[in-house]
Amino acid sequence: GQHFKDSLLDLDTNRRGVLHRSKRGWVWNQFFVIEEYTGPDPVLVGRLHSDVDSGNGNIKYILSGEGAGTIFVIDDKTGNIHATKTLDREEQAQYTLTAQAVARDTNKPLEPPSEFIVKVQDINDNPPEFLHGPYYARVAEMSNVGTSVIKVTATDADDPTYGNSARLVYSILQGQPYFSVEPQTGIIRTALPNMDREARQEYDVVIQAKDMGGHMGGLSGTTQVKITLTDVNDNPPKFAQGVYAMAVSEDKVPGEEVGRLKARDPDLAENGLVDYRILEGDGMNFFEITKDSETQEAVVKLKKPVDFETKRSYTLKVEASNPHVDPRFATWGPYKDTTIVKISVEDADEPPTFMAPSYNFEVEENAPAGTLVGRVHAKDTDIMNNPVRYMIPRYTDLEEFFTINTEDGIIKTTRPLDREAQSWHNISVSAAEIGGHHQDAKVRVNIKVKDVNDNAPEFATQNEVLVCENLIETVSATDKDEMAHRQHFHFRLAPEVANNHSFSLKDNRDSTASIFVIRKGFSRLSQDVYHLPIEINDNGVPPLSSTNTLIIRVCSCDSKDTILSCNVEPFILSAGLSTGALIAILACIVILLAIVVLFVALRRQKKEPLIVFEEEDIRENIITYDDEGGGEEDTEAFDIATLQNPDGANGFLPRKDIKPELQYPMRPGLRPIGNSVDVDDFIKTRISDADNDPTAPPYDSIQIYGYEGRGSIAGSLSSLESVTTDSDLDYDYLQSWGPRFKKLADLYGTKDSADDNS
Repeated sequence: GQHFKDSLLDLDTNRRGVLHRSKRGWVWNQFFVIEEYTGPDPVLVGRLHSDVDSGNGNIKYILSGEGAGTIFVIDDKTGNIHATKTLDREEQAQYTLTAQAVARDTNKPLEPPSEFIVKVQDINDNPPEFLHGPYYARVAEMSNVGTSVIKVTATDADDPTYGNSARLVYSILQGQPYFSVEPQTGIIRTALPNMDREARQEYDVVIQAKDMGGHMGGLSGTTQVKITLTDVNDNPPKFAQGVYAMAVSEDKVPGEEVGRLKARDPDLAENGLVDYRILEGDGMNFFEITKDSETQEAVVKLKKPVDFETKRSYTLKVEASNPHVDPRFATWGPYKDTTIVKISVEDADEPPTFMAPSYNFEVEENAPAGTLVGRVHAKDTDIMNNPVRYMIPRYTDLEEFFTINTEDGIIKTTRPLDREAQSWHNISVSAAEIGGHHQDAKVRVNIKVKDVNDNAPEFATQNEVLVCENLIETVSATDKDEMAHRQHFHFRLAPEVANNHSFSLKDNRDSTASIFVIRKGFSRLSQDVYHLPIEINDNGVPPLSSTNTLIIRVCSCDSKDTILSCNVEPFILSAGLSTGALIAILACIVILLAIVVLFVALRRQKKEPLIVFEEEDIRENIITYDDEGGGEEDTEAFDIATLQNPDGANGFLPRKDIKPELQYPMRPGLRPIGNSVDVDDFIKTRISDADNDPTAPPYDSIQIYGYEGRGSIAGSLSSLESVTTDSDLDYDYLQSWGPRFKKLADLYGTKDSADDNS
């Protein structure tokens, strides 16, 4: 190691041959090589030499470590080390190598290995870079000079510890005179006072960073900074006009919009909000102001109806103000503005106006047609003052009791009125201008029908009076007319019965009267109903009277005058049926019963019909009765075969629901044709055939169903099986028997036809 230390060369070819570098002290185990060297020959990094090297070539130098053999090569005889490639400090700043001297012939180390470092010396070959650009920054308008906006930072890949390659200086290339940048820190600050966002909102600033301390020959890099001014409330609202003119028609209703105006404020968001209010003016009670939150406009609306004929113009003083004021700029002036709004009222064709909200008239009943009821009056409120036409809408006076003069509004009757039928008439009258826009006004007219005493009094109830020997009955009256305050009913017996000996009347002077019995011993047999005419007077103006008949019925009473019974049969019969009618009804009922009994008797005598209508097994009924046979034989010993005809005993039993195979000749001329419509003759003919049929038994046909016979070709006659048994009889003739046999024709005729089709 000491041998190498003493013999290490500390100079290279460039420095020795070109620069004539003065002697300086080197660290013994460090070599230096400049980066990015682009000369024609490899760079001599240094030379290794050992004390044992006598120069005869017996020593061999070996180099190992980072880049040995590729980047760094060594002359094994002389020990000179050269760099064969261009080096970049930013890729690798230093390399660690190991040198050793060995014998050339034996390769045995002559000295221990010695480690040394080759450092790459920096040159300014990297410009500054802004890794985070471009930048975006915001600063409030009207900020003071020197307000910090944003800090920008550039980086340089060169060695910051060697020379000025990485010493950066910042400067502003674009953005003066509004902004400045600090050279050492890169902080951007405002450079002008009162920067107004409303004048200019965005600024594009370019910042440069230069190495070598900003001197000549240094490298530089730039970045862009977009700076936006944020808004502050530094502008008051301002009306564009000193006077606004609007117009409203007098027929507009409250709530309708009259017009709009707007105070402009260039500020943004809440700084630009504007509130409106009416300060003064003669239209404060007729108009109001609201704000459209979307457009920030003041909306003038009608508050109360206006009348062109009363006042034709109004004036309003309107103020606009900012609800949010920045205290920093409060001294810049009031943040409000005022203007004048002049509103003119336009004339509209309005309907006429009645002088009263409603009219009440009276007219006497029974007054002749054409009687004056009253007069309504309406006038045109417009300047034109057109004449008015009146009419009664028919839907308010459907029966047309009244008529109105179209010119002066006088209402008259068309016929006499009846208070008892309708005491009030509520109609409408409409008024329209002649030559107007067909607008009309309506008014209510209430007409009361005054009462006249034109109805005589009558009994309050028409019930009859049930009388015992002592009768005290109170009667009252009613009148369709209106009763005056001191008006009463007066009662008395009619003159024709004033001197009767049975009843008397007493006027109670309270619009009632009492009826008394003045004799005893009424005979119900001689007379059970009495008619007592009573005259009733209403002492009205004029007085009216009527005679009403009181019906008194004599009843049976006990000793305590409790009614036991009354002779009311004549009234029941009169209200219901007469005796003759009842007798006729009873006679009809008896005749109908006789016809029914006769019909049942005939049915019992009748032979078995040819067509079985009921599917009923009668054999069961015979067994149920358990009839005994003749003589000493009982039911079980009874041989029913003795009742059968000879053919039946031999096993042949004719059936009535199918055509028999053996047809017996009928008497000529007795069988009707198939399409005969005389059903009665047809039935009689069939009954005669059955009576004269030699195969029919002489006894009741029930015995046929009591025995089925052995070996019968017909099989069982059970009703359960006969339903499904196919029949060969032809029932087509039933179609011609009329509607009464339609059901039967459908049951048999349809079935046969269906079978034929199949």
